[in-house]
Amino acid sequence: MSAFRIAHSAAVLAAVVLAVLLIAGLPARPVFAMGSNSDSSSAITGPADPDFTAGKAAIDRKDWAAAVPLFQKVVARDEKNADAFNWLGYALRNQGDYEKAFVAYNQALQINPKHRGAHEYLGEAYLKTDNLAKAEEQLKALDGLCTFGCPEYTELKNKIAAFKAAKPS
Repeated sequence: MSAFRIAHSAAVLAAVVLAVLLIAGLPARPVFAMGSNSDSSSAITGPADPDFTAGKAAIDRKDWAAAVPLFQKVVARDEKNADAFNWLGYALRNQGDYEKAFVAYNQALQINPKHRGAHEYLGEAYLKTDNLAKAEEQLKALDGLCTFGCPEYTELKNKIAAFKAAKPS
């Protein structure tokens, strides 16, 4: 069999598998929780980091005080983990430490400028500090990243609308 026929057969097989997955409603790529990002360069491909896992569980419990040191350990070991910096920023923001949250979100975006979760949460942090213009910049960035829309864009857009509605004109 020629190299062309082998490559063609492999491409046809891949297309069939993708079609079956789509028809069955199964994801064709890894699924990430809201706030993480399928475009992230730091998606876990090996065994999960136990501190990351414990940090995410703490966030799910809204235990910000437990989440912060766990994600600090993760980013100390893996300074290229955009998801960990994003979750660290999220926990810090929810503790009310906006200054450190901004640093963490910006680190996530420096690692991965397309990290939709970091753009959303950074926009939300700007709203918490009454900086509508900066929040709208993050919404604009998400608009560019989410060609056909995405949950992060919709969530931030709704929070900006609520922020504007709550402010006297």
